[in-house]
Amino acid sequence: MTTPPDPRRRLAALPYCTALKGEDFTGADLVSTRTSQLRFTRCSFKGADLRHADLDGCSFVFCDLSRADLRGASLRGAHLSGCDLREADLRGADLTDTTFGRVNTGRPPHGLTDLTGARLDDSALGTVHQDDVIGWQSVVDGSA
Repeated sequence: MTTPPDPRRRLAALPYCTALKGEDFTGADLVSTRTSQLRFTRCSFKGADLRHADLDGCSFVFCDLSRADLRGASLRGAHLSGCDLREADLRGADLTDTTFGRVNTGRPPHGLTDLTGARLDDSALGTVHQDDVIGWQSVVDGSA
């Protein structure tokens, strides 16, 4: 009987642009994970430890990243649409060219990304794009 690989090794081994749907990484140790522009849909990273993870170019749609630890992570060119990032810790993360947006569900205000209570201190916010993001003003003003 073969032991399944731990989540960090599994994600690192996936080929470029692999699509993952409904995967549960809740509370997982994903420290320093390196990915190849993966596509996550309705995946849970709730409370996951993603410190110093390389998530460059990844796509997250309707994913739960609430309370995730993303300190020092690289999300350069990533797209997050309709995601829950409430109370996520993004201190020191590289968010260059990252897009925080929404998914058109046809019934607003559903499908919006929520950054309420997220921490963005010392994050690289150059050319970050946001469209109808809940809590955006409070995190960039530091009043979260």
